[in-house]
Amino acid sequence: MLFNADRTTIRRFFCETWNKHRTRQPLEPLERLIADVIAQHPEYHAQLEQTEAVLERDFPGLAGDGNPFMHLGMHIAIREQLSTDRPPGVLGLYQRLCQRLQDPHKVQHSMMDCLGETLWEAQRTGGAPDEARYLQKLQNLLQNC
Repeated sequence: MLFNADRTTIRRFFCETWNKHRTRQPLEPLERLIADVIAQHPEYHAQLEQTEAVLERDFPGLAGDGNPFMHLGMHIAIREQLSTDRPPGVLGLYQRLCQRLQDPHKVQHSMMDCLGETLWEAQRTGGAPDEARYLQKLQNLLQNC
């Protein structure tokens, strides 16, 4: 549903999913994933409860710092990587980072920085994201913590 959706459709889906979660309506698997990520970010709850106000809003800031949809989407991307171990080895690096830092949410934020850089580099060069470079960035995180 969301793979070819435009920005407004994706944002509406996030807001509607959060509303369904808050009102204890049954959720589909993707909605459960999104609601779980949103639940971990109370700083975004009020915005997501104002659906019409956030649908067309532009959020300034690099790497999604102020954009709840970008931030939440990056968490979802990391969780999808972990669930499939794609790129191969990402799950093991995540687990080792979690052992060192004892904070899975903080680890995901660090991974998001690496993923954001990797996506930016791919966009700049017009190529596919370099999975080996991404894994090296994660390995560097592990060595530096």
